[in-house]
Amino acid sequence: MSNESGIVSKVWSFANILRDDGVGYGDYLEQLTYLLFLKMADEFAKPPYNRDLHVPAGHGWEDLKSKRGAALESHYNKTLDELAKAQGTLGQIFLKSQNKIQDPAKLFKIIDMVDKEKWSMMGTDLKGKIYEGLLEKNAEDTKSGAGQYFTPRSLIKAMVECIRPEPEKTIADPACGTGGFFLAAYDHIVVNHALNREQKEFLKDKTFHGNEIVANTRRLALMNMFLHNIGQIDGETFISSADALVADEGQRFDYVLANPPFGKKSSMTFTNEEGEQDQTDLVYNRQDFWATTSNKQLNFLQHIRSLLKSTGQAAVVLPDNVLFEGGAGEIVRKELLRTTDLHTILRLPTGIFYRQGVKANVLFFDNQPASPEPWTREVWIYDYRTNIHHTLKKKTMRLADLEDFISCYHPGNRHKRQETWSKDNPEGRWKKFSFEEIVARDKTNLDIFWLKDQSLADLDNLPDPDILASEIIETIKAGLASFKAVMETVQQR
Repeated sequence: MSNESGIVSKVWSFANILRDDGVGYGDYLEQLTYLLFLKMADEFAKPPYNRDLHVPAGHGWEDLKSKRGAALESHYNKTLDELAKAQGTLGQIFLKSQNKIQDPAKLFKIIDMVDKEKWSMMGTDLKGKIYEGLLEKNAEDTKSGAGQYFTPRSLIKAMVECIRPEPEKTIADPACGTGGFFLAAYDHIVVNHALNREQKEFLKDKTFHGNEIVANTRRLALMNMFLHNIGQIDGETFISSADALVADEGQRFDYVLANPPFGKKSSMTFTNEEGEQDQTDLVYNRQDFWATTSNKQLNFLQHIRSLLKSTGQAAVVLPDNVLFEGGAGEIVRKELLRTTDLHTILRLPTGIFYRQGVKANVLFFDNQPASPEPWTREVWIYDYRTNIHHTLKKKTMRLADLEDFISCYHPGNRHKRQETWSKDNPEGRWKKFSFEEIVARDKTNLDIFWLKDQSLADLDNLPDPDILASEIIETIKAGLASFKAVMETVQQR
């Protein structure tokens, strides 16, 4: 088998070759997913596995690699159609699949590259590294919009290190994207626990449950899980294509880790009686929700709380508007403080997401049984935003940047937390606020900060010009997006 760097290099080089033909990273990744899956199905059908994976006769790997030229292109198209009709994960991977590589010669070269490796024998670390690397590259392709489905892995790992998921417990993500939270939780459990056979089987087959309504992204998630040895190649999928917000399916989980999609409002486009395209706000009529709203983020927050067992824990990335918006937002915050222990908020810096200008936070809360008294006693806030500057290309956020937060969070025993802020240390980023202090704020506003923005006070201490320019661009783009949303709302009336 080729060495690790050699395989990564080969896979990457094909992506660049196809880009010259107008095939983006997303399309390349999709085609690679089909071919990898078909090749591994072929490997699993042979000794020592001898598994029947129900690949339709005449459309297996050997049939594909024996073709050349126009016959190859025609056979590949037919194979994709046939595999989409298969049962289980196989059919889910190939659902609505299309050939995006129109040059048969290049298609053959990719098939040849995939054919030369024994993927089933390759370590999950290596397969995962290759695939995760392609997913990240795909997220950087701003034209495809794939970035919104990719949460920075450093942030995911930090959230998982705080929550510390344990074996034989269930984990849900109702907007799972490419499955980043599942992989981080899987790695955390494997590294930190000596699992027995039953625990290993539970982790592989029963731990995870997700939703992803975007077909292509769901396909990438299924493949990402499969390459990391989560789930069965011939088993039922654990990632639903249903809209998670539509109804309470009744399942409850020990943990929910999520970064719901950005965008403030849920809406749907339809053709009106005049034959014109029209748009309407999408409101979910859920009796178990505290407030009815078209705000997608507030709906996800309410849904995530409903997914938790009475002892369940959640860590969720949410934009600033959830912390201060009035109306339904205020109702949701008050109920969250009352029915759960909302113990921690991590204020995130800008420049870490592929959608520019996003100001977001991580809310950590524990569900609790019904009680006449509010469960939240105090909210600890870590400000990793003020005077922090990150960019996606020149200064990406690493796990090391969040280690001080993890240390302050005190995952081993949250009751031993110590503030780093004090009157003598006004620059401390870790500060607690009592329940009474928070409910006394206008609209129960949780958008709380206390650190001075040094760029406002000290013009000699400004960030580097390129970082400053990047932030200005992000702010302008975010402002334009807001104006566009207002204009669309006005036009609908």
